[in-house]
Amino acid sequence: MAAEEEKKDVQPQDPVQEETVPEECAQCAENEEQADDASQEGEETTREKKLEQKWKKKLETAENLSKLELEKANAETQKAREQLVRLAAEYENFRKRSEREKQAIHADATAGAVSELLSVADNLERALAQKDCSAEDLRRGVEMVMNQLQAAFHKLDVEEMGQVGDPFDPNIHNAISHIEDESVEENTIVQVFEKGYRIGDKVIRHAMVQVAN
Repeated sequence: MAAEEEKKDVQPQDPVQEETVPEECAQCAENEEQADDASQEGEETTREKKLEQKWKKKLETAENLSKLELEKANAETQKAREQLVRLAAEYENFRKRSEREKQAIHADATAGAVSELLSVADNLERALAQKDCSAEDLRRGVEMVMNQLQAAFHKLDVEEMGQVGDPFDPNIHNAISHIEDESVEENTIVQVFEKGYRIGDKVIRHAMVQVAN
């Protein structure tokens, strides 16, 4: 009896019901996730735009620098070209001026040499104008002209080269014949056919000589 009463007292319990999430809350969570995704996408897009703008600025800066460098290089090239043109013009003027000065110096030197010889030419004309003169007078006249010519050479610093007994020097002598002569030393001038002349180290004419071997 007691056992039956215990059975009657024990009541069956209701089964545990699972909690269910309302549909509205699930929709809110989904919206929040979508919003988060959109926000992340927006941030990424913003970063990409900022990065793109940054690189655009860098490219623009580089292009501007390149343009400035190019303009600077062109300006320097133009300046160098103008300097080269001026230098070429100055050199051409210098060359022409030097040529004129050279011609003037040559003309002055020639005029100076000729002026020293004019008196010689005058005396030769006077000698030829004499109709009647003895051989002795003619000889004395020629000697006077020769002395005058040598004086003119002396004023012009013209020196004679080639004397009998001088040692042969191929730089100033021209040997046109050779002889065997034991009475003189080897390579000695024994005869002069034409005297040579020079001014300083400048040889005007080589002396034509005969040399003993």
